[in-house]
Amino acid sequence: MFSGKSEELIRRITRYQLARVPTQVFKPALDIRYAVGEVVSHSRQKTAAMPVETSDDLLKAVDERTVVVGIDEGQFFDDGLVDVVTMLAGAGKQVIIAGLDTDYLGRPFEPIPSLMLKAEYITKSLAVCHRCGGPGVFTQRVVDSDELVVLGATDSYEARCRRCWDPEEPQQDTLAIDLTEAASQEAAV
Repeated sequence: MFSGKSEELIRRITRYQLARVPTQVFKPALDIRYAVGEVVSHSRQKTAAMPVETSDDLLKAVDERTVVVGIDEGQFFDDGLVDVVTMLAGAGKQVIIAGLDTDYLGRPFEPIPSLMLKAEYITKSLAVCHRCGGPGVFTQRVVDSDELVVLGATDSYEARCRRCWDPEEPQQDTLAIDLTEAASQEAAV
């Protein structure tokens, strides 16, 4: 979270739209945090998007003329997304997906890891740790819930580095870590 995944998806889709390349963007219907019919980044950048319930619904909604398909929050789709994306790519469409590869417990968050195995290109963006400023590779849930999916933003999650992330403690006190030390840790990893 907070690494700019949706922002990068929006940036890439916008480039194609400016070149008049037919694009379509999809998002999971359950993601209504900022808007229903748009992908909206935490920095409030946005692009139009069609909310869909399942990967099959996504496949049915792709127009034959579409050249580039954007998918936001890919981790919230069912595992069928892997087959759908494979079919779309096989049909000559370029597919750009933004999503988390691990959940708040650090486990693989399917279907993103399976999609990564089949992708031609992968851009892994890291956030900045909300506690120390180091590389925020983990998602720290800061609300008490055992549910896998809890929609939210800064009210529910923080980006954390390896040192500050603790899946056993949902609400952490602010850590006092020297930023110079955190920067040297980042260089060492």
